[in-house]
Amino acid sequence: MRSDPVETAALRKNAWRLMPLLAVGFMLNCLDRSNIGFASLQMDQEIGLTSAQFGFGAGLLMLAYCVFAIPSNLVLYRFGIRRWLGLVLILSGMVTVCCALISGPRSFYALRLGLGLADAGFISGIAYLILLWFPAEYRARMLAIFLLAVPVSNVIGAPLSGALLGCDRFAGLSGWQWLFIVEGLPSLLLGYVALRVVADRPAEAGWLTIEERIAVEDRLASESRYREITHFWAALRDARVLVLALIGFALTAGSFGIAIWLPHIIKTTFQSNLTVGLLTGTLYVVASIGMLVWAIIADRTGHDVGNLIIAGGMAALGLLLAASFAASWQSSLLCLTVALTGIAAAQAILWAIPARFLTGIAAAGAMAFIYSASSLGGFVGPALMGWLRDTTGSFASGLTAMAGFLLFSTALSLAIASRVPRT
Repeated sequence: MRSDPVETAALRKNAWRLMPLLAVGFMLNCLDRSNIGFASLQMDQEIGLTSAQFGFGAGLLMLAYCVFAIPSNLVLYRFGIRRWLGLVLILSGMVTVCCALISGPRSFYALRLGLGLADAGFISGIAYLILLWFPAEYRARMLAIFLLAVPVSNVIGAPLSGALLGCDRFAGLSGWQWLFIVEGLPSLLLGYVALRVVADRPAEAGWLTIEERIAVEDRLASESRYREITHFWAALRDARVLVLALIGFALTAGSFGIAIWLPHIIKTTFQSNLTVGLLTGTLYVVASIGMLVWAIIADRTGHDVGNLIIAGGMAALGLLLAASFAASWQSSLLCLTVALTGIAAAQAILWAIPARFLTGIAAAGAMAFIYSASSLGGFVGPALMGWLRDTTGSFASGLTAMAGFLLFSTALSLAIASRVPRT
């Protein structure tokens, strides 16, 4: 790792300028798409949704991601990160607020699709942004800081959502409607902030000196990539990209299936919505710490795929044990915490891998392709959990199915290990 003081100072400035904004933006983004799990504790009965309908509608957001992620990233590449990020946040906030108007299955499905369209390509777009702004040895930890928003959104959002459900009938609105309004407005505001403080690339960064801009640009341009690919269609034909897409699908199916249904799983033991929110948040606090530590280890060792294998395997084992210990809520919650830690770490590490062999529009397009496949998993996971819940009457079979997806992602990671060597 280089120790040029000018470069180090520039990267530190970039991190402080960009990462808090990106992390907060993604935290709000995660809140906007996952708060449906808490809203459904009241909403389902009020508007007449079955578990299968809720699971299907919750997953529709990810189906929209699957369809629109690649176009979204190509728009990003064409028009720049600043305008793209601001627009994504503004549209996401607008649609979330409109979710307060849900009145039945059809409007539920339509608004979840609309939210998916607004958010499409967000994660893969930020992964591409990090590729443009930070050298390889910093990317896993930058991605971990960014993806820290996933567990943090639950740490903050779960108790907040539980409390907002208690505002039932305030000003004539149900608690779940206030949840969407209150949690959607911050994204709108942050979108306007992003338009003013983000630059498209280091050469345009007003917060860097000319010397610092040159140092970062030269550092990024000098990076070597293993069997480098620079063309979009060539990237989509590369076996490594295809396998990473399958890994993303399986990992997201397992993770999103658990994330959407976790409040319901905890609700089977605890009746208070606030208690459900606090316990959900506690699980994600531990997952947040574990993800950050794991990402630093992955950066220092340079062995991204090896850490991906371990994280995925640990997550699968945690879910299997949680299903086995369903009768003991203490043991089940402990195992779910282990699983969430493994899932969070695996997701952070996965997005650092494509940059080892992709650059330019190939990186933007291939990352969007990987995210599209991952998003399809985000549709399958919640829908399958809902169907199994209706069919079996418990969550044990759903937890086992999600563990199966994570085991599949681990097996695929083993298959690709030799083709993405450590640095």
